[in-house]
Amino acid sequence: MIKKESRSAVRAKKHLRIRNRFSGTASCPRLAVFRSNNHMYAQIIDDTVGKTLVSASTVQKDVKDQLEKTNDVAAAAYLGQVIAKKALDAGVKEVVFDRGGFIYQGKVKALAEAAREAGLTF
Repeated sequence: MIKKESRSAVRAKKHLRIRNRFSGTASCPRLAVFRSNNHMYAQIIDDTVGKTLVSASTVQKDVKDQLEKTNDVAAAAYLGQVIAKKALDAGVKEVVFDRGGFIYQGKVKALAEAAREAGLTF
């Protein structure tokens, strides 16, 4: 009988492999993305000191009020704009994109492209 790993376990393994290749520094922090079934979360992290510099999510009241739904591509694009604006206000212009083991399509892609358009470079 063939046993198949759960999708979340496969994603976690992929994320660990991705994290071995790069990490965020003070000059170029890491933009980490996580999506659940209902919400999306984005953080800009300096891994050298283990500190989150900026964070945004669709759970936050000010972001949630601007959205019709919190789990679609439009919400992800808006979250990308919000995280980019917060990052630029904090003085972060360049980041390394960490897709968190998720496939680069749909919501993850929309968030990344919106952040690029709003001024972040990666």
